[in-house]
Amino acid sequence: MARKSWIERNSRKKRTVEKYAKLRAKLKKEKDYEGLTLLPRDASPTRLVNRCRITGRRRGYLRRFEMSRISFRECASQGLLPGVTKSSW
Repeated sequence: MARKSWIERNSRKKRTVEKYAKLRAKLKKEKDYEGLTLLPRDASPTRLVNRCRITGRRRGYLRRFEMSRISFRECASQGLLPGVTKSSW
């Protein structure tokens, strides 16, 4: 389980990105790079980290299910994910 501070920090960054999205787009369109540097660093969407919704783990993240590979395997084995079946050949 990820530390609560990391999860909270990422959610704070997400709110900051949403807050400055329109302003960033406007500055980029005008090619005002000096204005972009005056914005907070966390306003950049590249600073966001994909985290598992269940555990907060950031490595082994599956975008389609928004969870880590470990959580995905546990949920799939329990039948909690509709349409996911175990593969065998």
